[in-house]
Amino acid sequence: MKKGSSPTIPPEILTRKGATKTSLVPLAVRDLLDRGVIESMNLCEWLVIDHGRLAENVFPTIRCESLISPVKEALASLETPTAMKRTRLVGQLLADASTRPADFLTRVKALQTHTSDTVRGWACMMIGHHASASLAEKLQWMDQFAADPNMGVREMAWMAVRPAIADDLHQAIGLLESWAVDSRDRVRRFASESTRPRGVWCSHIDALKQDPSIGLALLEPLKADPSKYVRDSVANWLNDASKSSPDFAIETCKRWLKESPCPETKLIIRRALRTLKKAGNSAANAVLKKA
Repeated sequence: MKKGSSPTIPPEILTRKGATKTSLVPLAVRDLLDRGVIESMNLCEWLVIDHGRLAENVFPTIRCESLISPVKEALASLETPTAMKRTRLVGQLLADASTRPADFLTRVKALQTHTSDTVRGWACMMIGHHASASLAEKLQWMDQFAADPNMGVREMAWMAVRPAIADDLHQAIGLLESWAVDSRDRVRRFASESTRPRGVWCSHIDALKQDPSIGLALLEPLKADPSKYVRDSVANWLNDASKSSPDFAIETCKRWLKESPCPETKLIIRRALRTLKKAGNSAANAVLKKA
């Protein structure tokens, strides 16, 4: 097979379920992942991808051949080379090498449609690390990644802009209000997940831990969302808040139960108050009895 040619993907690889351990990912699957011609099926596959080799295969297509060696050197120097740190690093180096607006947008658009979910994750981090872009611009560019069919890419999308959201929280809330009422459930979920007070695999947003009511403009439209994907995020948001502001979480759930006593809202409340329930909080348990 010539370098750069598209391999024929065996049917058994296209229909695979994904290994349950990183050590069980077949060499043939690893090779195709590193070539960027298949998506990862699960976390185990995503974790084993060789970002340096993937860069060798992808960078020539976006005229970044000169960046291959620097990327490999930077990856090798990581003290704890987690998959998240590798993704973030490659995205940052791509952003630093794309200072001309035309180059930046051309490369982001090219990576946005790439087969590899890891490559699309690089593009998310490129947007997040754009040095001069406003938060509004970053969110505009991130829209399609927030709606990506691959869950991993969607996670990269909100993680990439979360630092910018935390830096200008009030502006971010205002910009994300339209996202919270978007027709696409993945985009609605982005509005909630990107602003969680504690979040997962990310820094906390202290302002929301201290005063979670700041985020109500995003949560209110989602209190009876038809999508479980969105409801779980909203519940996790409130559960985050309950750890530092239990009264806020309890009163919000109590009010929602009165204003919207439907099954969807009750499902959110049961999940939102789980930490307080485990702690034996009597006020939370009183709300849960009605839910």
